[in-house]
Amino acid sequence: MTSIIFMGTPEFSVPVLEGLINHGYEIKAVVTQPDKKVGRKQKITKSPAKIAAEKHDLPVFQPIKLSGSEEMKQLIDMHADLIVTAAYGQFLPTKFLNSVKIAAVNVHGSLLPKYRGGAPIQYSLINGDQETGITIMEMVKKMDAGDIYAQEALKIEPEDNAETLFEKLSYLGRDLLLKTLPSIIDGSIKKTPQDPEQVVFSPNITKEQEKITVKMTAREANNMIRALNPDPGAYMMIEGKRFKVWQAEVAQETTELNPGCLIANKGRFAIAFVNKSVLNLLVVQPSDKKRMEIKSFLNGQGSKFKPGEEIVDQ
Repeated sequence: MTSIIFMGTPEFSVPVLEGLINHGYEIKAVVTQPDKKVGRKQKITKSPAKIAAEKHDLPVFQPIKLSGSEEMKQLIDMHADLIVTAAYGQFLPTKFLNSVKIAAVNVHGSLLPKYRGGAPIQYSLINGDQETGITIMEMVKKMDAGDIYAQEALKIEPEDNAETLFEKLSYLGRDLLLKTLPSIIDGSIKKTPQDPEQVVFSPNITKEQEKITVKMTAREANNMIRALNPDPGAYMMIEGKRFKVWQAEVAQETTELNPGCLIANKGRFAIAFVNKSVLNLLVVQPSDKKRMEIKSFLNGQGSKFKPGEEIVDQ
């Protein structure tokens, strides 16, 4: 039986882990990020990978930093055949990568070399890409730079956001990994080096990127909304307060109003953006309020805004 040290943290990693278990691979350990405090009440929360591991009574390791840790020494001493990672969230030391008998394999949520880094799925949406995909790659010390074992593309639908795309890609990643692993294990697979001329990076989303500004087109704003749903959420500033937008659509109409102006608040809530473009807000969350459909917002706070006035802060 092939033995694996599995490394993952978010929901994306769970179908991959479950797939390995269901196909008879021996999971020697699951390595995931430490429990963290979540929400206003700062509730200690386990990662989805940890929850899945505990369901199967698998040993769980949660080093704050893997490099140089006692946990890494214990993992090396397991003498596993493979390391498999799926959105783990830390760099892996070369000593650790080289400790396994066969290979260290990563399930990455993009068509490498496009979107190396921690937010490939979000950037595919931010940039309005028509497709994304999964890459099964060999892990090396340099971030997402290893040779490619296999790839499979996935069409991005207009209604997709980060949540739906993460889910689709997690199952695609599971299936492609399970299809690819046998040839990795027996050594028959042919690896393809990445073209360094085609490398595009996707660093983690910054706080500044969460803000929708009137310098964007409606399509750019909508892409950002899709990319940041469900976490952390995109927002615009209205009357000096954060106004989160969870769902929107680009209107077919154009406008002569300045960017940031309200176009309509009867039956819909439409904002002017750059290049005469218009964005209809569909699901919103005013400051200190719960998420709501635009109809509920219009029945309450929305009625105080007047069409034609500039409501979005610069």
